[in-house]
Order: sequence, then C-alpha cells, then structure tokens
Amino acid sequence: MIKLSPDGSPVAGRLKEARNNLGISQKKLGELAGLDPNSASARMNQYETGKHSPDFRMLQMLAEVLNVPVAFFYTTDGDVARLLIKLHLMDKNQKEELLKKLN
Repeated sequence: MIKLSPDGSPVAGRLKEARNNLGISQKKLGELAGLDPNSASARMNQYETGKHSPDFRMLQMLAEVLNVPVAFFYTTDGDVARLLIKLHLMDKNQKEELLKKLN
C-alpha cells in the first residue's frame, strides 16, 4: 500500500518508490531532473514527504529520469502502478498487440 500525502495524493509515495527502485539518492534525482545542485536534495525531500507537490512539468522531468509514465505518480492502486510501468516499457508493436488482445 502506497503512503498518501495528507491531502490524499499518492504522488509523494510513488515518487519515493520509483526513486528507491532506481537506487539513487534524492539529491541525484533532483540534479538529473534539472534542479540546482544546492537545493536538489531539500526539494526532493519536500516532494517525497508531501510537504510540497511538484508541478506537472517537474513530474514529467522526474518521470523521464525514473523511466516511468507520469500517470504512475497518480494511481493509488499498486496493480495499476505495476501495469503502467510494464506498458510504458513496451514498444509500439507490443502495445498494439496488447490492444488487439484486449479488444
């Protein structure tokens, strides 16, 4: 079960989960996402604790670094989160094949 922010958002918990899965520090993630090295660690900590929420553009940058779709950050369902990652990692042909099977 993902930890939700006080406002009920799963973004902070999903962000921490994805970063830990990649095995990088908050500072490194912030720097790779384009944050100033002097504030990267503090900003990422605030995002992961839910004290502040990244705007959509920052989530896009973080998603790119973490190799997850932006939608991953918004789901409270663990199964959906795993499916979103698997779908994200598929190439175009695999996605088309999956869509055919689902239809």
